[in-house]
Amino acid sequence: MRMIDKRVIITAAASGMGRAGSIRFAAEGAKIAAVDIDQDSLNETIDEIRNAGGEAHGILADLSNSDSCRSSMIEARNALGGIDVLWAHAGCPGPTGIEEVELDQYEQTMDLNVRSAFLTAAEVIKPMRVAGGGSIIFTASIGGLVGSMLSPVYSATKSAIVGMTRSMAYRLAKENIRVNTICPGLTDTPMLPKFLSRGADAAQSAKNTEKYRAEVPMGRLAKPEEIASAVLFLASDDASYVTGISLPVDGGFICH
Repeated sequence: MRMIDKRVIITAAASGMGRAGSIRFAAEGAKIAAVDIDQDSLNETIDEIRNAGGEAHGILADLSNSDSCRSSMIEARNALGGIDVLWAHAGCPGPTGIEEVELDQYEQTMDLNVRSAFLTAAEVIKPMRVAGGGSIIFTASIGGLVGSMLSPVYSATKSAIVGMTRSMAYRLAKENIRVNTICPGLTDTPMLPKFLSRGADAAQSAKNTEKYRAEVPMGRLAKPEEIASAVLFLASDDASYVTGISLPVDGGFICH
């Protein structure tokens, strides 16, 4: 097991990639603090880990709120007795289009996708420094590496994460704190229909899904567990000389 006794905080841990990551990290021996706004789904994640013999703590938080971001990290650290790994995974699809987007929609997306990542990371740097190092992983998207017709605002937030990753990695490298980003392609999670249906009816959403699938060289969507495996690599000592990267996990989508 690659994460024995590592203390890991995962945000947006109640479903999809975050849940898959929480379960996978726990199976590898980590102690998990799972953070989410959905109490019922969060309880399901915690129960699954504990039923398998793992250690997990549920932290209820609204990460679109600055105070909640900070307090959730403090609560998580206290529950775990410290912090070795943060996977700042929280995010939302945001609005589609440009000219019809209301400013409050833009700001809400920026708050959750960028500000929450920045604030949660800021709260763990000092304890990681004191402990002699750590690993911070953000979730961006291939939409932060290539353009997305569906979501300019979403792409802007994920591009910001990519840039922040490089700067933070450069700044923290000498303190043995590694900073990396995972860039999933479209993944089969509960958020996927919301992402593809913005401004579209069910028929158009289905067409969007098939269009994307046809453009993936591997011919399918990602599974949440595949994203979790890539994050596990970045968090583990197997990636001890890896920092500042934005790793696509996209079935080859950005190859063309």
